[in-house]
Amino acid sequence: MKNQSMDIEFILVGISSLPELRIFLLVSFLCIYVVALVGNSLIFFTIYASQQLHTPMYFLLGNLSVIDLLCTSTIVPKMLANLFSQRAVISFAGCMAQMYMFTWALVSEAALLALMAFDRYAAVCHPLHYPMIMSSRVCIGMAASIWVIGISNSAVHTSLAVPLSFCRSLVIDHFFCELPPILKLSCSDTHLNETVAFCADVIFGIGSCSLILVSYGCIIRMILRIRSSEGKKKAFSTCSSHLTVVSLYYSTGIYTYIRPTSNLSLGRDKIITALYSVIIPMFNPIIYSFRNREVKGALQKLLGKTLFLPPGRTFSPKNHPS
Repeated sequence: MKNQSMDIEFILVGISSLPELRIFLLVSFLCIYVVALVGNSLIFFTIYASQQLHTPMYFLLGNLSVIDLLCTSTIVPKMLANLFSQRAVISFAGCMAQMYMFTWALVSEAALLALMAFDRYAAVCHPLHYPMIMSSRVCIGMAASIWVIGISNSAVHTSLAVPLSFCRSLVIDHFFCELPPILKLSCSDTHLNETVAFCADVIFGIGSCSLILVSYGCIIRMILRIRSSEGKKKAFSTCSSHLTVVSLYYSTGIYTYIRPTSNLSLGRDKIITALYSVIIPMFNPIIYSFRNREVKGALQKLLGKTLFLPPGRTFSPKNHPS
């Protein structure tokens, strides 16, 4: 069976094939999606509406909220529809679109987390030069580059996946269309796809992780030089939320992607994938709002009055948290 006709449909096994868990999974993922949708939307609009949050750190956090919204909205609505209808199918075009959007969000988030680590490095290690290092133009330019890189990388993977043939089975042992199970299912030669995917994983996954480790290595070294315990606590508090998010993201993402496709155990990987693609985007706004007094204060003001957004407001790096 060739997929060039665009008429085929894939069958998604889902996160569990047990019918007695269908209602539980439907309710659980619906609640998770609502929390992720509301939480990330609140974070984004709070940053946009609050002048005191118009700094590079919160500008990048707003971008992270958008990426998390993109990631969950790509996966969860279709999953909920399949659980509700008990007919877990997706068209070939829908599958490619879902894979494109998810890959876009995945790479963009990895690169953005690295940029956020660099921002914390600049704030802690070079506070006097911080406004120049993380100027408005630099932040906007780097954030735009991250989105373009994510779009371009995803386009390459999707364009290589479209010509693949699926002649043995159309059953995807996953709860959405992700690149590794698609390659495992295809009866075409996927050597080029796997090579390109592995190179992208190394560049964006290990590369971003390495930049984060170097940044935090410099931050830790700087914190150890601070004599007062209060100064050390204050410096570390500016990084704690981001460090928590990074730990959750990379502990699951690297396990799934930085290894050959032939070594996949899809049944186990579905749980890991659900963590970084659905659960972590729900926790990100909670982590940043609960551990940050500025965000909590701005949220209280935003929820306590009618939202009014004057046009033409931009963030400024002049007052960075430190």
